[in-house]
Amino acid sequence: MSTNNEWQRCDTKAFWGTIASDDHVVQIYDNDTMLLNTLADYASDGFHTGDSVVVIATGAHLEALNSRLRVRGLDLSPLIKADQYIPLDADETLAKFMINGLPDEKYFFETVNAIMKRARKNGREVRAFGEMVALLWERGNSQATMQLEALWNNFCATQRFCLFCAYPKNGFSHDASASVMHICAAHSKLIGSDEKYPSQIKYKAVV
Repeated sequence: MSTNNEWQRCDTKAFWGTIASDDHVVQIYDNDTMLLNTLADYASDGFHTGDSVVVIATGAHLEALNSRLRVRGLDLSPLIKADQYIPLDADETLAKFMINGLPDEKYFFETVNAIMKRARKNGREVRAFGEMVALLWERGNSQATMQLEALWNNFCATQRFCLFCAYPKNGFSHDASASVMHICAAHSKLIGSDEKYPSQIKYKAVV
């Protein structure tokens, strides 16, 4: 995979198959269909390679993702029972470590460590998706958003796993270009919008 910061394009399966274990990937998406298709590719590729998949998302997105995964022939019950698939509600997970509107470092690491301990059973590699940051951003809590992104980056540096997060484009209503740059700076790769090629991913490294 190219390491420059120009837009690149590759097959979706190839993109997720070669992503580094310490990559922090972000997608700024136009609509839920775009997000859910990318997320379903990310999760199903993880299952097929034997990884554990942690998804911390809204209830609506979890329901829609599970439907897509079942359509692809995946039996989710045994995956969940084995902790190879750990679907978690984003608001419920946030509540475990937010204090006075900001993420508490101690409680965050306790919460995420407990999740990772489950996911790493039998020596499995882990890939995770989270939209807790997107919820904070949509609610106008930009300080908490960036603090949580930093906590995730610190955690990824010690645990070495791929983290994928996503923000809806309509959440960038005020000074959009500066906001996008601020968010992208906390990540290693940006997935772009491109509905013309559904089997491919457009991406670039963030420098």
